[in-house]
Amino acid sequence: MLTVKNLYHSYTGDENYAVKDVSFEIQQGEIFGFLGPSGAGKSTTQKILTGLLPLQRGEVKIGGIDIKRPTERLFNMIGVSFEHPNVYKKLTGLENLEFYRRLFSVPTEDPMKLLKMVGLEHAAHQRAGGYSKGMLQRLVFARSMINSPKMWFLDEPTAGLDPATASRIKEIIWQKKKGGTTIFLTSHNMHIADELCDRVAFINSGEIVLIDSPRNLKLKYGSKMIKVEYREGEILRKEYLSMVEERDRERLNRLLKEGNIETIHSQEATLEEIFIRVTGRKLE
Repeated sequence: MLTVKNLYHSYTGDENYAVKDVSFEIQQGEIFGFLGPSGAGKSTTQKILTGLLPLQRGEVKIGGIDIKRPTERLFNMIGVSFEHPNVYKKLTGLENLEFYRRLFSVPTEDPMKLLKMVGLEHAAHQRAGGYSKGMLQRLVFARSMINSPKMWFLDEPTAGLDPATASRIKEIIWQKKKGGTTIFLTSHNMHIADELCDRVAFINSGEIVLIDSPRNLKLKYGSKMIKVEYREGEILRKEYLSMVEERDRERLNRLLKEGNIETIHSQEATLEEIFIRVTGRKLE
């Protein structure tokens, strides 16, 4: 659905590249996480893919269409939810969506239905200038769905949202994936990537350093340990046991036979820990 080959971009016109030799492919119906800290090249890449920045060097195709030669079909196909809301503040939430839907030549979603999906139906007739930051973010997210995009670009879709609202947004993303939508998700939040993404790419200083599924990454970089909590009389004990050491496996079997275990958890590495290990850089 999306093919990127040898993508470069420089804001200064020299070889000081913000994005350097970036290549990847995304299959239809896949959620692909593009992960890294601020300034790593995430937003630059997304802006090139969505036509907000010119393609200086490299090749990008969306649904087989070369973005150097964009067509009406291409813009009907994509949806973009920006991290920083860009709406018409003097229009109401509903008016913003009604205006935006007229830009497409394909069937569009009912604006009120979208506002209900993101919990903004109560503010549908309120000017967007009076919306909070979180409400504006939800409005932009709703707007990005109005043309039922086949290729959906999401930039930090849950940043700054309360847990309940963030959960609602993640559920919508899941439902869209089940319906066959291909999703390119940029974020520095490794938790949402771990929850949602089929594969992730780590980008650091403009270059991709790793691409794989969250599961494969955690298996590769995990410590293969388990944490066991068990009762010994009135005392709650905790032990960390290796899954490869024979002595630790025997110890686990004894604890299981005694029947006093309360919890068992695998001690897999988190995506954030893996990113730090691979790049030596924290997600700030």
